[in-house]
Amino acid sequence: QVQLVQPGAELRNPGESLRLSCAASGSISSAYAMGWYRQAPGKQRELVATITSGSRTNYADSVKGRFTISADNAKNTMYLQMDSLKSEDTAVYYCSLVKYGMYYWGKGTLVTVSS
Repeated sequence: QVQLVQPGAELRNPGESLRLSCAASGSISSAYAMGWYRQAPGKQRELVATITSGSRTNYADSVKGRFTISADNAKNTMYLQMDSLKSEDTAVYYCSLVKYGMYYWGKGTLVTVSS
């Protein structure tokens, strides 16, 4: 069983940066893949970024060049660096991890981008 812990909420102005964190209760070094998803009000959950055990990354077109996914195996923590934030990035962001065929989810971080 893996628990993923995320902060509750973050607020930024447009154009600012934010680094989201997701701390795992166990080792992430054996994870098959990790990722970030988001769900904006009234919309379906969508993929933001993923990273595989081989460090291959994939990004949604809407965040390419602005967001960067990474993982620190020593700290059992994954990150999402979010730069040049826009109001349309406002959403609840969920981290996920796939390990031994099981999917694990964090409870989400509400990110609000507003002036």
